[in-house]
Amino acid sequence: MVVVDPLSIDPTSPEPPFAQLRAMIAGRAASGELEPGEKLPTVRALAAQVGLAVNTVARVYRELEADGVVVTEGRRGTFVASTSASAGAGLGGDVQEEAARYAAAARRAGLSRSEAGRLLDDAW
Repeated sequence: MVVVDPLSIDPTSPEPPFAQLRAMIAGRAASGELEPGEKLPTVRALAAQVGLAVNTVARVYRELEADGVVVTEGRRGTFVASTSASAGAGLGGDVQEEAARYAAAARRAGLSRSEAGRLLDDAW
């Protein structure tokens, strides 16, 4: 159940540790390294593993859940969401809605904000 290597959080990176952890979990879920239904460590266990505050890891899990990357089942724990939970959203005509979908998809894929912006710039 090791989600990240403690050495993976780079304290010298311009990307905050919170964003690094979120991107690592989302990226590993998107790549299949973390399989749908796989149980993730508790917030406290992961915080101790990576050397971050418990509240920071809890925020990562909340945002990943909002993005459809993980699901929390109360006392049972937090699990990698099935791919069908986040797939299949149709395209709408509202640009703001599409931007929100793109941001969520980029986070699920483990992209940083700057990487997502670069992709948008390339597409433009």
